[in-house]
Amino acid sequence: MKKKDPKLLVQPAPLLRQGMTTPTAMRDVWVALAPAVLAALWFFGLKAALVLGASIAGAVATEWAFTAPEKRKMALGDNSAALTGLLLGLTLPPALPMWMAFVGSVVAIGIGKVMWGGLGQNVFNPALVGRAFLLGTFPIAMTTWSPAAGPGGFFDVPASVLAAPFMSPVYDAMSEASPLGLLKFQHQGTEFLRLLLGNTSGSLGETSGLLLLLGGLYLWWRRDLDWRIPAAITVAAVVFSTILFLVNGDKYPSPLFTVFSGGFLLGTLYMATDPVTSPVTPRGAVIFGLGVGFLVVLIRVFGGFPEGMMYAILLMNAATPLIDRYTQPRVFGRGIQEGSANERK
Repeated sequence: MKKKDPKLLVQPAPLLRQGMTTPTAMRDVWVALAPAVLAALWFFGLKAALVLGASIAGAVATEWAFTAPEKRKMALGDNSAALTGLLLGLTLPPALPMWMAFVGSVVAIGIGKVMWGGLGQNVFNPALVGRAFLLGTFPIAMTTWSPAAGPGGFFDVPASVLAAPFMSPVYDAMSEASPLGLLKFQHQGTEFLRLLLGNTSGSLGETSGLLLLLGGLYLWWRRDLDWRIPAAITVAAVVFSTILFLVNGDKYPSPLFTVFSGGFLLGTLYMATDPVTSPVTPRGAVIFGLGVGFLVVLIRVFGGFPEGMMYAILLMNAATPLIDRYTQPRVFGRGIQEGSANERK
């Protein structure tokens, strides 16, 4: 054996290491979301870039502020904070003031992540915590939608986006309801092709359903998500919406509209599958997904808001510890009664 044998690697346990790391997983999600982000820029123009930039900046700045100086390089290097800002930005309206997007990201990281102990310790999806805060604090701004203008209006930036902090923004008169709002309040449907391609009003991430699906397939191919969760969400939502649609097709949405409208695909593929806030067991993943799918249709149809994806995921995030507790497989060599007795001790 040579003195420096390149084939000999001496290292402490564990000797078998998985190739997937946190930075790698975060980069995969960035790659998966890139087509949807480009679609948002195509349809909504420069204002989309400004809102997304403010959201990402707020998340990164908050992570930097709450991290010890010697750990900042590692904390910011895994791209988790920037990804939280991007996901939050994709749930926001195109004409939202930049300062609101920034504040939302501060809450997402500060309350949704740091308060629980940092990366891997949070119970709720941080991006959705930030959106819930913004929706409760600025309901008008969060429900004012700009129509998709296409590349011809790329440089059109409404005054509301550049509004001064804590001042009432002035919104452009050119605003319209989202497809979910049109259906819920005006009983007006939206052409499926527009939902598929993304040429509709709504949040930045409610762009092309086709591109969101392609990104989800990439994450599945890279093994960055548990396929059981999006599959269970889709099955539950389709079954529930089909029953309602058969009861009254003029009042309730079709299953196809349910899946491709609003933030369903963004939430199903990129937020509900967060490994930190979703169950770790296969049975638990299915239960979690079925709960999200049922709740999103329930809230959309019978709730006060047209959209229900955020609340559905947050409610099931709260139930995740309980789901994990009761879906853990039995320890090999122990009986059910013995395992239960040890748990009580």
